[in-house]
Amino acid sequence: MKLIIQIPCFNEAGTLAIALSALPREVPGFDKVEWLIIDDGCTDNTVEVALANGVDHVVRHTRNQGLARGFMNGLQACLEHGADVIVNTDADNQYNADDIPLLTQPILERRADIVVGARPIQTIEHFSPIKKLLQKLGSWVVRVASKTDIPDAPSGFRAISRAAARRLVVFSDYTYTLETIIQAGQKNMAITSVPVRVNGDLRPSRLVKSIPSYIQRSIVTIIRVFVIYRPFRFFGTIGVTLFGIGFLIGLRFLYKWFTSEFGYDGHIQSLILASSLMIIGFHTILVAFVADLLSANRKLLEEVRALTLESRDQPR
Repeated sequence: MKLIIQIPCFNEAGTLAIALSALPREVPGFDKVEWLIIDDGCTDNTVEVALANGVDHVVRHTRNQGLARGFMNGLQACLEHGADVIVNTDADNQYNADDIPLLTQPILERRADIVVGARPIQTIEHFSPIKKLLQKLGSWVVRVASKTDIPDAPSGFRAISRAAARRLVVFSDYTYTLETIIQAGQKNMAITSVPVRVNGDLRPSRLVKSIPSYIQRSIVTIIRVFVIYRPFRFFGTIGVTLFGIGFLIGLRFLYKWFTSEFGYDGHIQSLILASSLMIIGFHTILVAFVADLLSANRKLLEEVRALTLESRDQPR
């Protein structure tokens, strides 16, 4: 059994050595433990620091492609290097590497395909109240969309089995954390969570450049999550709501019309508004059906991709 620990990196020369010094070379249940970094277009000496500290594999991007793309390319490289289990962690040493055996144990015991490390969010001092609130909101959205029970969905400290890694596909350019959990839920993968510890803050978060930017990106990510993975519910809810409001306004107009002694000749704007809302609502419901068909097609393509990767593992 081989474990590969991967670390996405973008100009991490200042903290990478600290993170690597904490990584284990022996983990119970594995015959071999290797380290891999993803050089996401680094312009400093991150790669040199990594090689000097014993990293076994380096995936190089000629330019910065973002955390999500780096994560996916790292998974692909780990599969090519024969990893049976992949652990993803951060270059800023946020997560306590001593908890890696806790992450991998459910996979070794065949109780899970993906294990997410749950941080003690409320006790992390360098997390602002707004960030803590958004962490909770993001986790709640993921639980609704994926029908899983992961308390810390934005956590990047996670272990992934080889079979699960072949089936994951990330569309977002911002982060991979939410999508991978939702996919696991939709594809009936066994996913669980274990409590993990965190270390002190070594540098500001690269994802949270400012609170307004983080809020904006979080809202966009949450909306995209529902559009991509729950398209019928998303568009259907909007369509039914608009149609229902228009229908009620129309009923009000008809009530006034039939109960007026001389006919209801006022508030024609209500009739126009009711008609417009019902037409828009009806077309949005049609969009919900089309989006659901596209979602089904996407799932089929993902399964074809997973089967293709699996076939490459078969002896010839």
